[in-house]
Amino acid sequence: MIQSTRPVPSRITPRRPSREAGMTLLELIIACSILMILSSAALPIFKYTVIRQKEAELHRDLREMRDAIDRYKDTADRNQIRVEIGSEGYPPDLETLVKGVQLGAGSDRKIRFLRRIPVDPMTGKAEWGLRAVQDDPDSTSWGGKNVFDVYSKSIGTALDGTKYSDW
Repeated sequence: MIQSTRPVPSRITPRRPSREAGMTLLELIIACSILMILSSAALPIFKYTVIRQKEAELHRDLREMRDAIDRYKDTADRNQIRVEIGSEGYPPDLETLVKGVQLGAGSDRKIRFLRRIPVDPMTGKAEWGLRAVQDDPDSTSWGGKNVFDVYSKSIGTALDGTKYSDW
């Protein structure tokens, strides 16, 4: 018979928990307090980040629409599209830039200048303030003959202190 050289334990003793095994209630409260302080400091930063993103989007949308108006004007100045007398070669409204216009007389080709009218990120609507060539530069009412410029209808103030409607 072969005997084992390993001793057989007579009884299994449970491990005693050591003092360093877990966190005390005080340590847990301190850790939660530190996390709350850090998160409350991050909230204003996050808020301003969202505002900056909206402002960048507003700049981009205004630039896109103004570029489309300028392309329409350039095309009209080259006599490639028909324009109404008194419109100075500017589009009658923003929808015309989206729907497109016929190129030249007898041509079946249509040219579009915008895919869609962008949504104003400050108001959440696809409504923009319009200015005609005949309007005063600071006018808030549109003359209705053509679209020379667009601006936001938001009454808010930007982070740099200027009004969104002045952009």
